[in-house]
Parts: sequence; structure tokens; C-alpha cells
Amino acid sequence: MAEERSARLEAAEVANWLRRHPRFLEQHPDLALLLVVPKDQGGSASLAGYQLEVLREKNRELTRRLHELSLNAQENERLAVRTHQLTLALMRARSVPDTLRTLVAVLGEDFAGEQVRVLLHAAPVGLEAAPWLQVLPEADPRFAALRPLVAGGEPYCGRPDPERGALLFGGAAAGVASCVLLPLPGRGLVAVGSSDANRFYPGMGTLFLRMMAEALATALDRAD
Repeated sequence: MAEERSARLEAAEVANWLRRHPRFLEQHPDLALLLVVPKDQGGSASLAGYQLEVLREKNRELTRRLHELSLNAQENERLAVRTHQLTLALMRARSVPDTLRTLVAVLGEDFAGEQVRVLLHAAPVGLEAAPWLQVLPEADPRFAALRPLVAGGEPYCGRPDPERGALLFGGAAAGVASCVLLPLPGRGLVAVGSSDANRFYPGMGTLFLRMMAEALATALDRAD
């Protein structure tokens, strides 16, 4: 019993010593050929083979990560181009009605917005009624449900609760699984809904969304 305990202590001491001297096997390559390590399927493998497999696994993981980074870069490039095109389209609009129509058209076509709604506190002069437009004064009690989401001026991404969804999307609310809200300080907000619950989610990057909201707010100020 004492010999077994002593053997365990010696093994622990050897392991600790090797941790402090990780280059030991470089100086004694003959030992590296003799050492074996367990395999997942049982049995054993040479240390060199084990290290080779570890390197291969790390290489596969790096390749996967590089692929993800490449896909993210491509998606960001597409978003940058679309955001730039939206900004140019808004700059070409000459009036508030034209600016809003342009926004809704671009969000629906280029950004694949399934449900696009514009909620304003005051009706724009010269803009006829449209299914995507809702006028709701800021003092209206119904707007209280949305005020916390837009008070900070940051885009909101996530799933709308039934009350907010019904207010924003009306009869189409049942088909909206996620949405993004773009605040327009002093004017209202723009809502884009999707049937995909993962399309807009809390924690997603909002840089391009902020850029779009700022471009729209600037275009509206210029067209007033």
C-alpha cells in the first residue's frame, strides 16, 4: 500500500517537473519515441502521432474559423454597399413624402424587409395614406409601449411582444417573429419585421442599422 502511494507521488512529481520543463523531450528524443498516450477508442498511440493529431485538429479549427470570418466579411461588405446605396437614394429624394417612399421601397427590396412600417408623430405634408404609414402622436397613450425601446436612440432588435407587435404591424403581427426598430428622434420610428425568429436578435451588431437611421433622419431634416 505504501509502495503504491509512493508510486503515485513520484508520478505526480514527474508530471509537475515536465510541466516546468516543456522542452525536455527535445533534448531526449529517444524518450519521445517510447512514450505512449491513450486514444479515445482505447489502446495507445505514440506521442509523436498524438501530437500530430492535435495539430491536425487545431488546423481544422483554424480553417473553420477563417471560413466564418470570410463569410462575415462578405456579408459586411454587402451590407456596406446596400447602406451606401440607400443613403444615395435618400439624398436624391426631394421631399419628405419621396424620402419615406424611397426608404420603404429600398428596405423591402434591397434589404428583404418582409414587413416595413413607418410610425410618425405628425402626418407629413403631401403624403397620402399608405398601408405602411401610421401617425401616432408622441402623447398618445398607445405610444407608451414603444417609448422605452426608442428612448435611447439606439436600434432595437428582438421579438416584439403582442402589444407592441399589434401596434406596429397591425394584422400582419402574427407573422412577425423578429423585428428591428430604428428610432427617429422627435419624429417617430421605422420598424422592419421578419418571419425568421433569428433574423433580428438581441446582441446583434447595429452599426449599419444606426447608419441607416442617421441617413434617414438627415434626409428628412433636409427635405423639410
